[in-house]
Amino acid sequence: MMRRAALIGLAFGAGAVHLAAVGVLLAMHQRWIIVEALTLGQAALLLLAGGAGAMTRGPVMGALAGAAAGVPVVALLAAMSLVPLNSIFIALSHDLFNMLTLGVGLAAGVAILIGGGAIAGLVGVLLSNSSQMVRRAIFPGAISVVVAGVFQELIQLMLQQYEGPVGDFRDFIYTWEGLSLQGAIAIFVLAALLSEVFGFIWRMRAERTASHDHRRERMVRAGIALLILVLLPMLGGSYVGQVLMLVGLYILMGMGLNLEVGLAGLLDLGFVAFFAVGAYSTALLTAGSAHALMHLPYWAAMPVSVLLAVAVGVLFGLPVLGVRGDYLAVATMGLGEIVRVIVQSDFAAPLLGGAQGILEIPKPSIGNFVLGNPVSLFYLTLVASAVAAFVAWRLENSRLGRAWEALRDDEDVAQALGINLVRAKLLAYGLGAAFAGLAGSIFATMLTSVYPSSFQLLISINVLALIIVGGMGSLPGVVLGSIVLIGLPELLREFGEYRYLFYGAVLIVMMRLRPEGLWPSDVRQRELHAEDETLALDAGTDAVPAQPR
Repeated sequence: MMRRAALIGLAFGAGAVHLAAVGVLLAMHQRWIIVEALTLGQAALLLLAGGAGAMTRGPVMGALAGAAAGVPVVALLAAMSLVPLNSIFIALSHDLFNMLTLGVGLAAGVAILIGGGAIAGLVGVLLSNSSQMVRRAIFPGAISVVVAGVFQELIQLMLQQYEGPVGDFRDFIYTWEGLSLQGAIAIFVLAALLSEVFGFIWRMRAERTASHDHRRERMVRAGIALLILVLLPMLGGSYVGQVLMLVGLYILMGMGLNLEVGLAGLLDLGFVAFFAVGAYSTALLTAGSAHALMHLPYWAAMPVSVLLAVAVGVLFGLPVLGVRGDYLAVATMGLGEIVRVIVQSDFAAPLLGGAQGILEIPKPSIGNFVLGNPVSLFYLTLVASAVAAFVAWRLENSRLGRAWEALRDDEDVAQALGINLVRAKLLAYGLGAAFAGLAGSIFATMLTSVYPSSFQLLISINVLALIIVGGMGSLPGVVLGSIVLIGLPELLREFGEYRYLFYGAVLIVMMRLRPEGLWPSDVRQRELHAEDETLALDAGTDAVPAQPR
């Protein structure tokens, strides 16, 4: 037991050393969670030691694992004091040494690392073995404090426009530098109490309801989520509206690619081409620059852009009708790259503007009201996403949706059952492209300009990733995946390139722990766990004694 606890701690400590060597730990140390008390980097070290303790059994083993998590960090400090490692690893600087030792020197720093790790490991194992009520209070409170501290600039910016009680509450919990200690305690207590109250109300409601009405429950949750989406940009301001609008655009594209990949099983890595077609079509039909073909209002240009995206989707589908699997992914990626190269080429520059793009795209307007700021454009994106979600939901439950699912499972069997493969595939490409074209049309008005650099292969990869993380074939999963993979990295933009490290770590953890996604469809979940269910049934059958005849 002791050997296992020590190995677990050393593994977590090695992770801390890696974060230090690549510069993540020092970058996180620049951000206060609680001013003059706890930084994000220090919290990461405590979390690693606590996680090591949580994976053991018993307080003694937990403390041992937490202390062992500090050993690799101590070894790193010793090496840094003896050898100038910063000539090899730039991040292993004097600032990092001071951060790990809390500025009190090597000897005292080693004692703090080992002792603090042991305490964190003990807390981790106690929390893992505590009652559900205790965890339900502590975890929301701790998460709320971290969010309030890390995103203090954004939260203070949102609260700055309010006076009276809201302004007094802001001054109570925040200083100019960040979250105060008294504010952290207040937020922790408030979040813990709210968690207990809402948990109690939810449990009482479940007990009173003899038969669970899952449909009504889902409608209530959807209504609450919609209300939050409507109110949040109004309360948060332009930056929050900009982030939410970007999330909404990826939701639109995710719903389109979900028709192709999630339902029809057609892996498309050139999906960004349809996004580009929608954006450039809107620019050519509405812009006030010399490249404009017409000067239509946005509401007339948007449906034309969607139809052009559908046409391009069908044309893209024709050359790859007989291609399957990995070859299909490569072929569609090639088609997407063809569009990008054409847009950037000098040959098409007289029409599409080349590298200079197309400028002076007007904002949409409703009467005399111009949708000129990110908040108003977000509501346009929200309405478009709601309409697209309804259409995608109806398609999923239609005869065509069932044909796509049969096509995804086995093309030969689907064809033997009488499904027209050509028609089903072209409809999948065309209807998926329609969603991307709509997103591109809104994107063009958001920037009031379009450039070839805005339509890189990374967009297609991001859309595919959010579908996988959210849940293949699941519309709520598309929304959740977009929030996790698009919204959160945008809020973490101040961490620079390190936010992509967090992005990659989330993808790896998801693929290991929850391959079906955060909110998978029922069909996808059954497919991924069919083998487990079969093994369980076989084990149960073997365990049942043979009955006498």
